[in-house]
Amino acid sequence: MSELLYKLAEKLGISTSFTYVVKSLSTNYVSEDLLRFFINSMGYKAGNDEEIQHSLDRIEKSRWLKTLEPIYVVQQDNVFFDIVLSNKYSSNDLQVFYAPEGSNSFSLLDVMVSERQSWQNATTLYTNYLITVKNKLDFGYYDIKIKIDSKEYVTKLAVAPRHCYHLDKKGKNKLFGFTVQLYSLKSRRNWGVGDFTDLINMVDLVADSGGDVIGLNPLNVLLHDYPENASPYASISRLFLNPIYIDVEKVPFYEDADKNLDVVNNARNRDIIDYTAVYNAKIQALQKIYDRLMTHPQDSYYKEFQKFKKINAEELNKLAVYQSIYHQRAITGDWGKYNPMLDSSVNSAIGKFVEEFSDEIDFFKFLQFEADRQLNLVEKKIKERNLIIGLYRDLPVGVSKDSVEVWGDKYLYMQESGAGAPPDSNFPTGQKWGLGAFNPFELKERCYKPFIQILRANMRYAGAIRIDHVMGLSRLFLIPDQGKDGTYLAYNVQDMLNIVALESCLNKCVVVGECIGNVAEGFVNLLKERNMYSLGVFKECRKNDGDFCAPDEYEEKYFASAGTHDMPPLKAWWFGSELSLMRDLKMVSQEDTYNNFKWREHERWLLLNAMDREGVWPQDKPRKGDYLFGEGYPEGIEEAVHSYMAKTKSEVLLLQPEDIFQSMKIQNLPGTDVDKYPNWRTKLPVDIEDMAASEAYQRNLKAVKKWR
Repeated sequence: MSELLYKLAEKLGISTSFTYVVKSLSTNYVSEDLLRFFINSMGYKAGNDEEIQHSLDRIEKSRWLKTLEPIYVVQQDNVFFDIVLSNKYSSNDLQVFYAPEGSNSFSLLDVMVSERQSWQNATTLYTNYLITVKNKLDFGYYDIKIKIDSKEYVTKLAVAPRHCYHLDKKGKNKLFGFTVQLYSLKSRRNWGVGDFTDLINMVDLVADSGGDVIGLNPLNVLLHDYPENASPYASISRLFLNPIYIDVEKVPFYEDADKNLDVVNNARNRDIIDYTAVYNAKIQALQKIYDRLMTHPQDSYYKEFQKFKKINAEELNKLAVYQSIYHQRAITGDWGKYNPMLDSSVNSAIGKFVEEFSDEIDFFKFLQFEADRQLNLVEKKIKERNLIIGLYRDLPVGVSKDSVEVWGDKYLYMQESGAGAPPDSNFPTGQKWGLGAFNPFELKERCYKPFIQILRANMRYAGAIRIDHVMGLSRLFLIPDQGKDGTYLAYNVQDMLNIVALESCLNKCVVVGECIGNVAEGFVNLLKERNMYSLGVFKECRKNDGDFCAPDEYEEKYFASAGTHDMPPLKAWWFGSELSLMRDLKMVSQEDTYNNFKWREHERWLLLNAMDREGVWPQDKPRKGDYLFGEGYPEGIEEAVHSYMAKTKSEVLLLQPEDIFQSMKIQNLPGTDVDKYPNWRTKLPVDIEDMAASEAYQRNLKAVKKWR
């Protein structure tokens, strides 16, 4: 490999090699062609040594050719930034003023200025000075003005606390609650998919049971015209909500005739969610409601809608315009006419389009208004029932490439590549998610505003947030759109973690980092230092020999659970349902399938013995044997596992209804699309109205409350 190419890649944060584990630790050395691809994607040339050297010189000069960085992200106990001045200025004449962001009320800062290093170009000597702030600043965002002679320079300062928001358990020792895929909630009143009223009823159920938290799948908006693209982790915007969760019958101006009874009854009675039928039925009803609303401009609900549009003007308008363009392309089939508008948000034809379809654009805004209003009602119910955490929301690692986020700001995202994952023991060939990933340099140029907006949108109405694939704050594995091999791209992890801590405290929201997969050495310690919680997943918390970790080996700063949405429920795991599926779909070889089943048999034995060691079997349902394959499913195993998990010292325990009610269906089989497996479509086996009274629920609740 060219030494210069290697150096340039490293300067840009592009990994030239990386390690991963499948059956053993392996090292992958990234090809020169792939390095050149990513270097070009970031706006630098690397075709030959001359171009590479020119790119290196450009990087070297970049800091010296601007007075200030666009933003400085620091911690409260060490507030500093740097400035580059030419030799015609004296640092003794420098004055620094600050104001809380947007206030325009500036005050003089007490600073210490020290010289760091100098750089000479053909005509001028430049010096870099470190400016250390002596004042104690509250955490938050500040506008900075620096005056020297007659010149004035501006920048942003983000002052972060050292730690994320601390969980106040309000006198309780250990908390528990449930994780639900909102779409999967069954009820006798919804339209065939779980909705915000079901979530309100879930709040009552959890509160009545003594719980304090409800974990949710991502609630973000998906493609309007393709409801079957149902993955909650591939949204078109992480700033807004999916209208499918609106309870149409709770919308002001709703009339009974708006409900298509045949469609709703059919969708409600199906085991698998019919997204197209449900979504279209809701949109048709909501369109009628919107039309009525527009004839009542004096109504308070109408005025609330207008206020919502003003508060969220810029980003809401982007979303609605994008949805309308996409919708017109879909219904007319005129791809040639609308594709250029979808290629760029600055297309000259968009202004005329907005005039022509203003009412439709306004309707898309209305959908977001009502979804937000109903989620706000959920938060009010949480406060009424005094849940300590309330909603534990899920922030996806990326966004669909076919999204308003990418469309609205293409250069903010890496071009012609998407996020994925390298090979690991679960996916030996790796995973190609194809999600849009921030360009780290462009993100800083935008003062991290897009990242901050996403955090705020998802912390809203939440007491805790799960950051999916939290390793993405440090590095993301990127794969070219037209390739299968990839490598890691580094982010400014200190800036990213500081911003997460700052937003966590500003929004009083606990942060949980999901770090299952290829985790860089030392990264978990970074999370601990920032008071970020991690997931403690029973099926993943193992010792080197594969045995399950004992309850006292779990950490306090865990949100613990038996499994996740990417894992089979306990009963399906017991019988190896996902192993059979992967075999049938030819995702693994016959030999690997055989070995996987042999290992699962061993895992089952390990699980049984772990339950024995902790003495958690129900008294009336003790272990009756080794339950080898063909010998059935152990009675009371869910209660035993939940007792086991309740005994851990982890501050929060999350139960999955799929485990309690012995579901045999997997919510998501990673590595597959809907043509192979109905991901994100499985309903719970029991209506929410019947959960609390069921024997399974009562027994599992009793098992947990014995220890919590």
